[in-house]
Amino acid sequence: MASARKPAHDPRPRSPHVQVYRPQLTSVLSFGHRLAGIGLSLGSIALAVWLIAAASGAQAYARVMDLVGSPVGTALMFVWTYALFFHLCNGIRHLFWDGVQDFELRTIYASGWAVVAASVVLTLLAWGWALV
Repeated sequence: MASARKPAHDPRPRSPHVQVYRPQLTSVLSFGHRLAGIGLSLGSIALAVWLIAAASGAQAYARVMDLVGSPVGTALMFVWTYALFFHLCNGIRHLFWDGVQDFELRTIYASGWAVVAASVVLTLLAWGWALV
């Protein structure tokens, strides 16, 4: 009877092995969608802090606005805006998939790049409109 025990050193890699796996657009967008969701959750907490500061008075509001207006705060707001539009556009893409549409490989890649492009354009338009 053969032993069912695994040898101490099995030379076979686990699947998918990180050294041979090449990220594809679909996997990067899937990871990005999850990351954007986490970022939006954290941004929602920051929004709640801003609203509480606004309700607490001028001094608390001024402190929060100093942080938001700092270079780090502005960069975080820009990233949060991109996350918002990316999550929105990729969510719309997933709605089409839920309807069992656009599953051809060419369409999947085209819609993936469209999500990236639309997210960038919408972010820049929003910031351009906000800075006018």
